[in-house]
Amino acid sequence: MLPASRYSSKAHRCIRALTAVQGEHGAPQLYTTVRRACSSGTAPRITTHYTIHPRDKDPRWEGMEMERFADEADVVIVGGGPAGLSAAIRLKQLANEHQKELRVCLVEKAPQIGAHTLSGACLEPSALTELFPDWKERGAPLNTPVTEDVFNIFTKSHRIPVPILPGLPMQNHGNYLVRLGNFVRWLGEQAEELGVELYPGYAAAEVLFHEDGSVKGVATNDVGIAKDGSPKDVFERGMELHAKVTLFGEGCHGHLAKQLYKQFNLRENCEPQTYAIGLKELWMIDEKKWKPGRTEHSVGWPLNRHTYGGSFLYHLNEGEPLVSLGFVVGLDYTNPYLSPFKEFQRWKHHPFVAATLEGGQRIAYGARALNEGGFQSIPKLTFPGGLLIGCSPGFMNVPKIKGTHTAMKSGMLAAEAIFPKVTAEEPNSETTGLHVPEYAESLKNSWVWKELHSVRNIRPSFHNPLGLYGGMVYTGIFYWILRGKEPWTLKHRGMDAHQLKPAKECTPIEYPKPDGKISFDLLSSVALSGTNHEGDQPPHLTLKDDSVPVARNLAVYDGPEQRFCPAGVYEYVPVETGDGMRLQINAQNCVHCKTCDIKDPSQNINWVVPEGGGGPAYNGM
Repeated sequence: MLPASRYSSKAHRCIRALTAVQGEHGAPQLYTTVRRACSSGTAPRITTHYTIHPRDKDPRWEGMEMERFADEADVVIVGGGPAGLSAAIRLKQLANEHQKELRVCLVEKAPQIGAHTLSGACLEPSALTELFPDWKERGAPLNTPVTEDVFNIFTKSHRIPVPILPGLPMQNHGNYLVRLGNFVRWLGEQAEELGVELYPGYAAAEVLFHEDGSVKGVATNDVGIAKDGSPKDVFERGMELHAKVTLFGEGCHGHLAKQLYKQFNLRENCEPQTYAIGLKELWMIDEKKWKPGRTEHSVGWPLNRHTYGGSFLYHLNEGEPLVSLGFVVGLDYTNPYLSPFKEFQRWKHHPFVAATLEGGQRIAYGARALNEGGFQSIPKLTFPGGLLIGCSPGFMNVPKIKGTHTAMKSGMLAAEAIFPKVTAEEPNSETTGLHVPEYAESLKNSWVWKELHSVRNIRPSFHNPLGLYGGMVYTGIFYWILRGKEPWTLKHRGMDAHQLKPAKECTPIEYPKPDGKISFDLLSSVALSGTNHEGDQPPHLTLKDDSVPVARNLAVYDGPEQRFCPAGVYEYVPVETGDGMRLQINAQNCVHCKTCDIKDPSQNINWVVPEGGGGPAYNGM
């Protein structure tokens, strides 16, 4: 059952230990989703996924064997990113130090560890040094120390250099430019050496609960379901992984975390999360233009002053003249005609950027959403049977444009908090799934909390009549002088999905055509992401109501999903009869960025996991 990979050699015993789940853990758990019918009988069927159309109501599923197998671990971790792997590593380090037997299982939807990882990335090594003081001797792929910092405000044709004063968040002395996918793959190797069982290619699709309501573990996704929602001959149920504690480190806007927020009301005392979309490319450039260790950041053009965003361009030292460049757009933008992808392509034609890229070759492309809510948007982190770690709850330091170090530290703190309880002979817990509130207290007493609190007002300060410029003045005065000690906390605007204005109130944006040398079209870009999904499966971009896209999104906002998606997943096409338009979902293109789930003004799109192993195939992004 498990994929044959370098990460599963120690994990085969998991399958040998599988035991059939009986009674309460059998088929009834499958049918917990509330049925939502389309509001319009004339809307064409788009969504066929069982989370919208339950299988207990579908005669095609009658008589199908729905029993699942289960395995027991001490700790289950969902997500093989920096947070999940750091937690797994720290748990095994503690187990070795205390000579304890501890079974740690980690599931990751990507086919290989690191294959879905995308970031700039400029890495602050503080958490890594705590986790592995000897990381250099271990061969961690941190090959490019930052040697030069450049920050500019762009106009259409010029740049205004901005000095990076000591103490400002953008100062990168002591940091490293990395290809984060390679770094995560290295973390996976360290985890496996310590005895962590890694299961790449297995997507956690469902949260399991004990009878007392505490989290019991997760179930991986079923495979062998046809595009129309019917079972194939090769249909196979997912497996259950039960644990004393389950750590959820799915990354930004995880689909299981969304369920947990509602189940345990985790966002009761925090602001809604706000997000950005980050688009990235890797280029091979002329060696004469290559300056290893140089970081370049910009704000301003091509975005207007009321649209939050900016860019990065990093010169990597990987033995060849590589640069990593990207563009970030806050998803609280208001104009439905804005296309983050096309803004990125337009930005590359700025004279200061184009001079680096001319004569070069683009070799990779990808995109992902980023948490930007910061301190104000951190939810409750613990609940009976589980914890949230990393970018799932959102520990990104937005002004620094860094979240890897805080994500890693959160995973390490989670490991240190749960270890005494999962190894205790009689754990002190009122629920079957262990509740570990000590994790939240440890985090609040750590440098992560202090760091996020100090920069809490920088992102929301851009919501002012002067926009970008007012935010920069605020940062220059209050952060540089007071270091975040001002006695007030600014608020965000609210949910990003609610910020779009109706199309009739906005001006369409005319974007230049790509030249095929510096700027490119969307589909050729998606091809460079390596994304791929089994075609004959229900689209994992599900709609709660198939009639909403045309009736509301197209009618009111002119179909913004066809512009905010960075992979060409959504397009409006004429219906076959020629009467009106319909939404077409090209799920095979999806790069798992989650932007659609976040920005959809109707909040009608629900991103769920596809069959494990599907998605982008990033190589060191």
